[in-house]
Parts: sequence; structure tokens; C-alpha cells
Amino acid sequence: MLRIVSLNLNGIRSAASKGIFDWLATQQADIVCVQELKAQAGEVPAVPPAPTFSHARFHHAQKKGYSGVGIFSRQLPDRVLEGFGNAEFDAEGRFIQADFGRLSVVSLYLPSGSSSPERQAAKFRFLAQFYPLLQKLAEEARVSGREIVLCGDWNIAHREIDLKNWKANQKNSGFLPEERAWLSDVFAALGWVDVYRRLYPEATGEGYTWWSHRGQARAKNVGWRIDYQIATPGIAATARQAVVYREPRFSDHAPLCVDYDWP
Repeated sequence: MLRIVSLNLNGIRSAASKGIFDWLATQQADIVCVQELKAQAGEVPAVPPAPTFSHARFHHAQKKGYSGVGIFSRQLPDRVLEGFGNAEFDAEGRFIQADFGRLSVVSLYLPSGSSSPERQAAKFRFLAQFYPLLQKLAEEARVSGREIVLCGDWNIAHREIDLKNWKANQKNSGFLPEERAWLSDVFAALGWVDVYRRLYPEATGEGYTWWSHRGQARAKNVGWRIDYQIATPGIAATARQAVVYREPRFSDHAPLCVDYDWP
């Protein structure tokens, strides 16, 4: 089995102080994708000497205390790519890819548009500029036989069953019709697979991965499913189980763990 874990840390130093690395060391993960580091190169805390963390690569944001993504792995990657070739968003540290043989794993952090109209406009720019890369990767995978898993905080709840209060959020960032239609195209037009939804087509609250800090949302499970592992069809078909670990709590997100029957 190949176990891949994805988690938005909401600050790697904060999550470390809450025991995230000790917990991950017990999960026997092969690859861990993390997002929202909020730390520069010299600020990443030490991790336990567990096989999962043998190799670590990060793509930091230029702005201190902001964004950033990373990949931990047992195996040394053959190649690592930081950024996807867009100056605006590469400066924010939103994409890192590690290649292991014919498998590529990406840690991805899409912008949130909830803070202001300007950030929502930036999110729409990201979606427009990232879509051609998803198209290119999907086509290259079909031709070459490469399999790809895109892990991360996509900041979009795709369907009504992916958040508790969908009616009240139809005009809010993360559940806007344009965002949901974009994600539908990623699946239907480009052929990418939502691995969790493939395994559990009608799951609701057990699949939520993010909760607001307001109104005891986590305790009441008033959540959103916005963290995904989205994969090429070949490896997606090998997924055997996916688990969202609501407890213990390391950030406002929860780890999404998927086991693949992968060589």
C-alpha cells in the first residue's frame, strides 16, 4: 500500500507545537503533503527521525508568515518542481511537485477569496491560469502512463453534500457557482478523479476537512470538504480507503489520508 496524507497546517510551527509530527510518525505514511506553512526556510521546525520525514522539500512564499507548501517522503524524489510557471502565484508558494518513478505527487494550495473582493479576483485568476496546466498534465499522463496525485487545500466545496450549510453559502467564496463549475470541468472535461468521492459517493459530514473557528463549528461538525486528493484515473482506481481524522486537532483543517494499492 501507498499511504498519502494531505493537511493544511495553518502554520507549520503552530501545528508542530500541537504534536502534528509525532502523530504523523505513527501513521506509516509514505508521502505527506502540507500546505500553508507560514514559515520561511530557516523557520521550519525540526521533525522526528521517522522514515516518513526522510526527505523534505518546500516551496516558501516570498512574503513572511504567508502560504507555502511542502512534501515529506520516505523515498528520495527523482525530481522536484517548485511553482508552476506563474510569477504572481509562484511568489505565494502554492505548488510543489515531487516525482517518484512514474508517480508524481503535488502539494497544492489554492487561494482563498473570502477576505476581500480583490482576493476573490486573484482566486479567479489562479483558476484560469491553473486550468491549462491541469489539462497538460492530464494529457501527458494519458500519453506516457504517468500517474499523478494532486493533494491539497483547493478552497472549493464542489457539491451541496460537501458542506453543511450549502444554502446559506451560495454567494460566498468557496461555494460560488463559477468555482464549482470550474471544478466540475476538472473532473468531467479533463478526466481527473476526486478520490474521496470515488470511494464514498454520498458521504457528507464524515468527509468534512475544514471548520470555522466561530460558533463551535467543529464541535457541531458544521464543516466544509475543501481538501482533496485529485488523481489521474489509473491510480485513483487503486484507492482502497480514505479517512479524515477530525481528532486530534492540529489546525482548522483535518488530515486526509488515502491508501492506494500501488506498487
